[in-house]
Amino acid sequence: MTHTAIIEDTYPITPRVRGFRLRVPGHTFDYAPGQHTTVRFDSGGEEVVRPYTPTNLPGTDQLSLTIKRYEDGLASSYMHTKRPGDEVTIGELDGNLRLADTDRDVAFLSTGAGITPMLAMLRQYLRKGTGDATFLFGERDESSLIHRGTLNELAVEYERLDVDFTLSDPNWEWTGRAGYVQEHLESTVDDFEGTDFYVCGVPEMVVDTTDRLRELGAPDERIHTEGWEDDAVDEGRS
Repeated sequence: MTHTAIIEDTYPITPRVRGFRLRVPGHTFDYAPGQHTTVRFDSGGEEVVRPYTPTNLPGTDQLSLTIKRYEDGLASSYMHTKRPGDEVTIGELDGNLRLADTDRDVAFLSTGAGITPMLAMLRQYLRKGTGDATFLFGERDESSLIHRGTLNELAVEYERLDVDFTLSDPNWEWTGRAGYVQEHLESTVDDFEGTDFYVCGVPEMVVDTTDRLRELGAPDERIHTEGWEDDAVDEGRS
């Protein structure tokens, strides 16, 4: 099933990332935060289908999408041409990434556009969860940090949320963490056996972070990803 969504608003987030507020009049979205919709359109006589994860919570007729434009990205380039009043076709929400237990401490680990399901699940956890939350987000440089202001505001509002950023290629002015997310796990998380970990990013990051979490004592049932990343990494090496 698909929906025709109206673009209510679009706005810059970083030099390569735009936010899109979509609305389907008369429809109420019901989904688990962390699940994704799909944007669908025809190109060269073929249907293009790409997944994007809303960063807002369900229960309204609107979805907030955060889309990074890639030079060779057919769907991201398509979306970045859209303006308020335009229509796009979107699919039903689906996916395996969602909060497993709101009563345990959680750690959200992400890079790049992988922040989108993390932000949605974080919002749900802060509303319904009872423990502490850690949010570690990695990017290449400071100008690329997506939703930095939003995360910092949430950290001020909720004392049980700890937000941190790490850059793989920082400039000399950066005073925060440097390197990759998986290199900072021991200094950001205290309890690896009792914390639920949610990981999203490029496949190599997800696989490396998962392996490092296991080395640090996190049980497999406490590590949550989309589940397709191992195959993607193997295909890239073949």
